[in-house]
Amino acid sequence: MKFFKKISLVVMVVACLLLTACGTKNKEQNIEGTLDEIMTKVYADIPESERPMSLTNIEVNEDNIEGFLGTSDIEYDSILASEPMISSIAHSVVLIRTKENADIEAIKTKIKENINPRKWICVWVEPEDVIIESKGNLIIVILVENEEHRNAIIKEFRSL
Repeated sequence: MKFFKKISLVVMVVACLLLTACGTKNKEQNIEGTLDEIMTKVYADIPESERPMSLTNIEVNEDNIEGFLGTSDIEYDSILASEPMISSIAHSVVLIRTKENADIEAIKTKIKENINPRKWICVWVEPEDVIIESKGNLIIVILVENEEHRNAIIKEFRSL
């Protein structure tokens, strides 16, 4: 009888440990570096000669946020966009560093619902080609017409 009590006790302790482990959340690490440094990294697989001409990083603020994301109703610390100054191709990459404890999924949903993939005059990105992903407290929004470039950018972002 003592043997069964000991076995039962061991089983209960192991079960408690397993349940406790299942209840903890493995929080994803935040990406280190400035948004400028991270933007440089996400373009690493695209040779400079193949990038859109006059590609420029633009600080996004309350005055221009809706043009880049379709909404200003999000919690963020800083936002940086990368777009060509003059171009006939659809190309926009936006990095958003969210506030601590912001609801990342809600922010991504709000952007997806409001962003305009036809924000340019003569070019656009199909709505299904708008990519919005996150890693830690960083969100990337990709509206890039060139599929090869779009895939290279998201691959680099995922590898951060």
